Amino acid sequence: IVTAIANDYGYAELFSRQVAGYGRRGDVFIGITTSGHSENVLRGFVAAKRLNIATIALCGEPGLGNETPCDCLLACPSKVTARIQECHSIVAHILCDIVEKSLFGQDP
Repeated sequence: IVTAIANDYGYAELFSRQVAGYGRRGDVFIGITTSGHSENVLRGFVAAKRLNIATIALCGEPGLGNETPCDCLLACPSKVTARIQECHSIVAHILCDIVEKSLFGQDP
């Protein structure tokens, strides 16, 4: 998918094309961008909103641009790339734990 979309449409369309093709109401699009300015991720948010898909952003300071539609912004309060990415890793594990518990119940 990565090479086909990048070759035919450009890397900026990488996520928006996948959201348009696979996304359905009830899905959640999670966009991860350390800088908050990754064009391919930002276009993924726009594509998700067109389909009424819920969106969550993981980014660093200062967040996403005001034009980017996002339901839940989780901005790591740092400008250091390594700290932001470490924060994203922890948040991703927490989100997975929440989803697992909501689908399958508490840990045995």
